Amino acid sequence: MTESQISVSSSQVKKSVRGKRIVMTTYGSYGDVHPYMAIAIELQARGHRVVMAMSESYRPKIEAEGIEFHPIRPDAVINIQQDGPLIQALKESKRESEYAISYALMPHLRSTYSDLKQAVQGADLLVTHHLSFAGALVAETTGIPWVSSVLSPISLMSAYDLPNALPSNASSYEQALALLANDMQMRYTRWYSRFLSAPARQLRADLGLPPSYDPFFEGQHSPNLVLALFSSLLAAPQPDWPIRSCVTGFPFYDRNYDRELSPELEAFLEAGKPPIVFTLGSLFVWTPGNFYLESAIAAQQLGDRAVLLVGPLANNFPSDRLPEGIIAVDYAPHSQIFPRAAAIVHHGGVGTTGQALRSGKPMLVVPFAHDQPDNAARLVRLGVARTISSDDCNADLLATELKHLLFDPKYATNAAQMRQIMETENGIAEASDAIEAYLNGDLNQFISWRSRSGS
Repeated sequence: MTESQISVSSSQVKKSVRGKRIVMTTYGSYGDVHPYMAIAIELQARGHRVVMAMSESYRPKIEAEGIEFHPIRPDAVINIQQDGPLIQALKESKRESEYAISYALMPHLRSTYSDLKQAVQGADLLVTHHLSFAGALVAETTGIPWVSSVLSPISLMSAYDLPNALPSNASSYEQALALLANDMQMRYTRWYSRFLSAPARQLRADLGLPPSYDPFFEGQHSPNLVLALFSSLLAAPQPDWPIRSCVTGFPFYDRNYDRELSPELEAFLEAGKPPIVFTLGSLFVWTPGNFYLESAIAAQQLGDRAVLLVGPLANNFPSDRLPEGIIAVDYAPHSQIFPRAAAIVHHGGVGTTGQALRSGKPMLVVPFAHDQPDNAARLVRLGVARTISSDDCNADLLATELKHLLFDPKYATNAAQMRQIMETENGIAEASDAIEAYLNGDLNQFISWRSRSGS
């Protein structure tokens, strides 16, 4: 097939599937919401009607973009006075993921299932997030066409691509040992996950459905299409990935009611050399501990300027006591602030990781939980980052690691190369094309073309 024929086919696909009602459901922080908002906006521009089904707390943000909203339980509103100490305790115990599943998600599974089943009435397609455990059940009981998605490579849990993978120049013997170790790690994870997924298995039985795959592994993935909503830089398809997997690239979105950089921040950026930017995303920014204090001290030790993105705590942050050359603000779109940084220090959330890769700047990653350690390891393998444990994060270690990033030119060179590759990816368009190809019955042709073209 020629490029011109492919182009014609693509336009025909888009034309023939317009006007579909698509329900997208997700759970989590802004990093779990923004990618789907980006795709929803694109699908609506193509003539579809998109409904986003998620916690009520996101209604204003969704409706501000002109996207239809349908609430589903549980509602996930973080109250720093009530939840801050709990989040801090979980962070210290390293059991954040276990808590989120066992106490924040599974007790509400039946309510989530009921709400989502109502949301998909009359819909043509359901698109699910990897924590949307009710989504697979709704698809099975209603028969609605279903596309699943993951936001980071760790959700695909490949024995061939786990954090302890060896470099490409390792010997065959070393590779075999690593594969064995990965397999044992996955077997343990599968065994342990059976305790966490028990409520989902019980609901399946109560719905009269036969036993099926574990919802944390194969059960989360649609047999029709799995959208891997991250860059191919982070992971390539593996032999044990779902058959119909499509790595799309990051679907970027970071608007905050059309907020730009504040005049104060813009003036700061213009007044001197590029600063180091410190951020903890939208979740762990609620319980930063001494992260920002140690970051400010580290920047001062280096004689560098710094921007601290401190989130909702900005009103209580002692900005007036910061040294000269350091500014604290509540928010700045990553797409606007990261390219103007000398280096970026972040927690390794996949949304922040994508924006940092796109900026072409070196990174120091301080992972806290969930997929963050795995994302950090992948960035280190790319040669664009260094990483330290959040337990060991102090001013002296931050300054030492930042010296490597700022004075070893290989990090800046590698980061610039990754940025060039990122510029060739369009996660929003790729994900939307794949969804439309599936709706039109041309998915196999679409995936085959992408494989031949190297997309």
